[in-house]
Amino acid sequence: MRNLSRFHLNGLRAVEAAGRLGTLRAAADELGVTIGAVSQQILRAEEQIGRPLFERLPKGLRPTPFGQDILKYLSAGFTEISAGLALAERRRDDVLTVSVAPVFASKWLVWRLQRFHDLFPDIRIRIDADVALVDPDTSDVDVCIRVGWGNWPHVKAERLIDQLIFPVCSPRLAERLRKPADLATVPIIREPTPMFGWDAWLGPNGLDESILGGGPVFSDASLCLDAAVAGQGVFLAWETLAGDAMSFGRLSAPFPDRYSTGIAYWFVTSGTLPRTRAVAAFHDWLKGELASMET
Repeated sequence: MRNLSRFHLNGLRAVEAAGRLGTLRAAADELGVTIGAVSQQILRAEEQIGRPLFERLPKGLRPTPFGQDILKYLSAGFTEISAGLALAERRRDDVLTVSVAPVFASKWLVWRLQRFHDLFPDIRIRIDADVALVDPDTSDVDVCIRVGWGNWPHVKAERLIDQLIFPVCSPRLAERLRKPADLATVPIIREPTPMFGWDAWLGPNGLDESILGGGPVFSDASLCLDAAVAGQGVFLAWETLAGDAMSFGRLSAPFPDRYSTGIAYWFVTSGTLPRTRAVAAFHDWLKGELASMET
């Protein structure tokens, strides 16, 4: 421990972030400082250590062999520090941090949080809209709500609800759709990298994606849904995405059939830490809200 007094902690943080992320810009974004500040902190750390830690390349930084050895220890050390600080901050029964995909948060969750607050006014919820599955053991996140197969390592994942898909469009466009084959006559709204393809819904109806024509492409499902509301085409959606727009009459589901994609929504928590009162309350409330969609 005596060696630590010889080095600036900010310099070591800059070295670890740059080594892990590969560029000064990415390290600066994570640390909340300028690129120049990160560069100066790394240079100061190298001066203190007495050996270069990185090769400066046109496309970024590459650790020297000695730098690779140092980075192993720095990454492990800062991970442990982060875990300790997160544990100190998160074990309160009146605070809950929920990590959730932005589309689920904006189209479903935020519209219902007031009901949770009415039931548990003493619990303060912080929503972290992100698609990355964080480690609840080493972060300040208490709960992740994720879509997938549920086979993530080192966490506890409880199935909430299966994802069922179905076509949606504006009510006016729905008037043109009498049978599934009519989808060949209307624009199709698409994401560039969807979780599933149209065959998941067309296949059970004896059709495949080859019947579908073109249409607008948007970068995420939330924009695709808005385009469907605007009458720009038909989008293959699911209940937590499209349910509220349908209940308000902004969208229609022209066909009754809904099919499973094989994936589900999951309530993901630490595999080792005990469940707090806030986590337990949010879990039970969320299960009830999702169950109400199925009735």
